Amino acid sequence: MREVELFGCGIHALTMDEAVSAVDRFVREKGTRQAVFLNAGKFAEMGKSPALAMAVNKADLRLGDGQSVVWACRFLGRPLPERVAGIDLMHRLLECGAKNGFGFYFLGAEQEALEKTVAACGKNYPGIKVSGYRNGYFRSEEEDAVAESVRSSGADILFVAMSSPKKEIFVEKYLAKMNVPFVMGVGGSFDVIAGVTARAPVFMQRAGLEWFFRFLQEPRRMWRRYLLGNTSFIIRTLKAKLFAGGRG
Repeated sequence: MREVELFGCGIHALTMDEAVSAVDRFVREKGTRQAVFLNAGKFAEMGKSPALAMAVNKADLRLGDGQSVVWACRFLGRPLPERVAGIDLMHRLLECGAKNGFGFYFLGAEQEALEKTVAACGKNYPGIKVSGYRNGYFRSEEEDAVAESVRSSGADILFVAMSSPKKEIFVEKYLAKMNVPFVMGVGGSFDVIAGVTARAPVFMQRAGLEWFFRFLQEPRRMWRRYLLGNTSFIIRTLKAKLFAGGRG
């Protein structure tokens, strides 16, 4: 799969359809593969967490989730074909899995939101096979048991709805033990599907303002992540354009 480089990280240049096809192949090959999704905030966190940076760079599939990443790659002369948002890929995989009998494990969010997510997916994707689910609130000493629960479920696809860098580090650490053909982090997607939080209107998604919509919902919690993180990302992109041939 072709990659483009941004700040020393390779991003797979795939369309949504190509990403779905790749995951379908991963599941059928029965290996253990992990996908990560890159946005401005993720790049900022990678700069502060070597463990997160290592987990991201080891992932089998690295996709441009944020519109800012798509714009930055285009600005630096290394265009991605389109944005591949984690929540959109999740929905496409649920649709594909319902048709092909794939089993899904849902890991993350609070218990109520998790249960609403599983129920909503069962309603929206008739025939979906739920291999198991568990909320995302567990102590470090419980991690091994959680991984074992996922492994014993026999799931084909694992969705991990936890915050960064916890989800990437957890998956990288337990990927082999969980033995799931395909694992992807989905951030706050469970809360959106459960109706706990709203997703930005389509016009804001296309304009690259999904982060601003999220900020308006929880300004006190999100201001540092989005305002400072996005500003840092823009500055870093401009520096990459001016110096070191765009490597940043």
